[in-house]
Amino acid sequence: MTHNREFADLARQWRIAVADTGFVPMPMRELDRLLTGFLTRLAAAAVAEPVGVIDAADVGAELVRANLTDPQVLSRSFTALAPLAEIVAPHTDRLLDVLGALSRGYTEELLATRGRHLEMLHTATAEARNAAEIRFRVVFDNTTVAIGICDAEGRVVDANPALRAMLGLPLARLRGRPVADLVHPDDRGELHSRIAGELMAAGEGTLRLELRYAHDDGGEGWAAWAVTLVPESAARAAYLLIVGEDTTQRRALQTELHRQARHDPLTGLPNRRQLIDTMAELIDAAAPGDRIGLGFLDLDGFKAVNDTHGHGTGDRLLTAVATRLARHAEPELLARVGGDEFVVLFPPPCDIHRVSVVAERLLEAVAEPIPVDGLLLSISACLGAVVTAVSGTDAEHLLDAADTGLYRAKAAGPNRWVLHTPRADVRPVAVAENTVLD
Repeated sequence: MTHNREFADLARQWRIAVADTGFVPMPMRELDRLLTGFLTRLAAAAVAEPVGVIDAADVGAELVRANLTDPQVLSRSFTALAPLAEIVAPHTDRLLDVLGALSRGYTEELLATRGRHLEMLHTATAEARNAAEIRFRVVFDNTTVAIGICDAEGRVVDANPALRAMLGLPLARLRGRPVADLVHPDDRGELHSRIAGELMAAGEGTLRLELRYAHDDGGEGWAAWAVTLVPESAARAAYLLIVGEDTTQRRALQTELHRQARHDPLTGLPNRRQLIDTMAELIDAAAPGDRIGLGFLDLDGFKAVNDTHGHGTGDRLLTAVATRLARHAEPELLARVGGDEFVVLFPPPCDIHRVSVVAERLLEAVAEPIPVDGLLLSISACLGAVVTAVSGTDAEHLLDAADTGLYRAKAAGPNRWVLHTPRADVRPVAVAENTVLD
């Protein structure tokens, strides 16, 4: 594909979105060229067969190597890259896999980079224990990682500026307090017991764990703590060296990436991955006799909207439809699983009446004209549904059964839905005679 000008313009917008998140060691023109290359690779990955997730992950890693490491980089990038959907059309749906791979590559490289930095700090700290006091103080006072020193009884003797800032306490209020006071009150028991049971019992070693901390203003955060028992020597008594790296932002980033991996970026609805995971959990927890419902809904005439009004209008129409469907599907789970395809999940207990009521509501909701970009767009939908015993089934078979019903509903005409009734003596994917309702 040839989109050189489009890529150059989009790269400039991407650079504007992320350049102020940190120091980038290159001129802006060079960064534009770098991002243009990334866009070319992402577009190629979206149209490749199979999808080029490895190359997309490499692009994510290279963003980190370009020093774009602020947690805002990913969210700003996803916003800036939205126009890429039109460039790679008709492969727009595959762009989600590409952006997901980019997120994974970015996160893995970011965590690896931070791990290397932390390892360098641990090495420097170990050297400082055996070096002159002045050399240790340079590291102690200037590092951004929290460091505390406690005596052999576990009482705080000293705390560097980073630790004092993390806890919001001056040194005078930290000195003499038990080491467990450095972490959140709910985690103090675990820290105390592990220091006593693992370090003190052995007389040496390092304990690593991730626990919360509490700021003096009432806020909370997370930190990765390394607690080392330094044995006594001829020149000094034994002491505890505590090193803490604030992991609050990293955990927030991981949580956001987890959310993004399980939600559709356009509509915000759960995606196919979350739907499958939720169904698997329901199947695992099902009791004998529990029944589950599944409805596979597809819009009629959506391609004509894209062809007539453009993909931007089509995307806004999909967002409006998703909002309506979610409102009328409550409290059931609604997911977007493809371009104009949605699935509604009915957890146990479920029966045909419950599915029919919701199916009628959804078709009526879609049929009502939808205002988009000053237009009043009219579309309809078809829905295939299945109600079956959940024990002993699997998610993919249930989706296949509902999907088959969808195709039969579409064959019957717009604004229709078809209900599959599985035979009791066969697997749930087999169906009895269809029930078709307007």
